[in-house]
Amino acid sequence: MKLGLYGGTFDPIHNGHLHVIKELLFKNIVDHVLVVPAGEPRLRDNAPQATGAQRRAMCQLAINELAPEIRSKVEVNPIEILRMGPSYTIDTVEAIKQTYPDDEIVLIIGTDAYEKISQWHRSEELLKMVTLEVIARPGSVAENARDIGAIDVSASQVRLHHSDQLSPSVAKYIKEHNLYVS
Repeated sequence: MKLGLYGGTFDPIHNGHLHVIKELLFKNIVDHVLVVPAGEPRLRDNAPQATGAQRRAMCQLAINELAPEIRSKVEVNPIEILRMGPSYTIDTVEAIKQTYPDDEIVLIIGTDAYEKISQWHRSEELLKMVTLEVIARPGSVAENARDIGAIDVSASQVRLHHSDQLSPSVAKYIKEHNLYVS
């Protein structure tokens, strides 16, 4: 089985993220997707605004709203949120490989993350352990990236405007928990 590992801050998870998940499955790029909210992301300018538990809950709510044939192939894995201290992708991949020893791990990243991959902890080892699937972001030009018609939206835009780029249950969760209010 091709197991897609889709990590991110997901602060919050939005329709752009869900589009990637659906396209990966529709196009048979992966057979199953693990959505992995980051614990303490290392290469970000700002720490997440929502707690790990809140980001995990929002991911689960969004995935629960997917069509049943997609939802059955997606799960939220809290491994990085539950880990104390910095989260490194290689640690996550090593743990996932123990749970799924016979599966091919497909690491799903955007072109922005790919540009920094040499800065990742133990990146050379990591790249030997996974198949890399680089997703083209709108407006980016990367020769090795797959164009899946990604939606031009970012979590920072969503946080500022509480936009229509959220699943209804995530929008409700954000409102109920007073997240992202200035």
